[in-house]
Amino acid sequence: MPASNGRVPVLIASWIDGTQAERIAAAEPERIELSYEPELLPPPRYEADHYAPPRDLTADQRRRWRELLGRAVVSLDFDWDQPAQMRTNAPNLRWIQATGSGIGPLVAKAGLADSPVRITNAAGIHAQPLAEFVLMSALHYVKDMPRLMKWKKERHWERYCGHELAGSKMLLIGLGKVGARIAQLSAALGVEVIGHRRSGGGGKPAGVTRIVDGAGLDEALPHADLLVIAAPETPETVNLIDRRRLQLLPSRAVFVNVGRGSVVDESALIDVLVSGRIRGAALDVFAEEPLPADSPLWELPNVIISPHSASTVVQENDRIVDLFIENLGRFLDDRPLVNEFDHRRRY
Repeated sequence: MPASNGRVPVLIASWIDGTQAERIAAAEPERIELSYEPELLPPPRYEADHYAPPRDLTADQRRRWRELLGRAVVSLDFDWDQPAQMRTNAPNLRWIQATGSGIGPLVAKAGLADSPVRITNAAGIHAQPLAEFVLMSALHYVKDMPRLMKWKKERHWERYCGHELAGSKMLLIGLGKVGARIAQLSAALGVEVIGHRRSGGGGKPAGVTRIVDGAGLDEALPHADLLVIAAPETPETVNLIDRRRLQLLPSRAVFVNVGRGSVVDESALIDVLVSGRIRGAALDVFAEEPLPADSPLWELPNVIISPHSASTVVQENDRIVDLFIENLGRFLDDRPLVNEFDHRRRY
């Protein structure tokens, strides 16, 4: 419901810079009443930190936070304090702009699955850094960086014959905005990109030479130099790359995951990496996060581990604010929102 002055109450529920909050306020000064009280939010550990440990609030601060939630019609991000109680604590809420992309599990945790609250995700915000991480990982193995780093440590000099990334084949699972950027940049370097989509239908993103469906996935795996996961967690993607499919990869293959850890059978992945069945892996996401200290992945020389940070860059919050401002105008005008969450598909 609008505030007494007729303006729509908008709550910033995740840390952003003060100048970014001012940009939001200035975008719709006549139509919104913006609340941003960073002293009530978890303090960020780094730029664009939207998953910081909870802040200890005093009783007065907690009452104030509940008051802001209770008034909010629009929220930038989910409630950090009691996410599972968001429907109860924010009864006037009509729209949430999330700061993440693969938000299906978060929506369920917040008790908002199939709710009337509209939710938009941040799809596309992280496409460039994730695509760069994929290319970095591919070049790391193609240019034999493990060997070069070992020889440097040993002060060993020996000429050898290397390989090119151009001409290699990438099997890309996930053709959303992140996958599209991965395909575009990879193709620019001469990589043949084969995309995977369950139905096999629909248009091809730029850079994708062809698309295989579920039935064609097994046929494509033995020819993949790079298997890249850029898919969200959905009922259809959980354990999509299981032990049997990992065994179909050629020994030269490199596995890169910037989607969700649940898409691959992690114990089976460890086995094929330990045995040398595939060349290596670069992992930004895991079945359990933080990755447990006793995970064998930490010890494997043929694994790059990123602490779910490949998507986080200093430009992130500016891009999220740009998206929020665009969607805010659309929401106030009752126009379609960008990146609206599909409850049926879970993304």
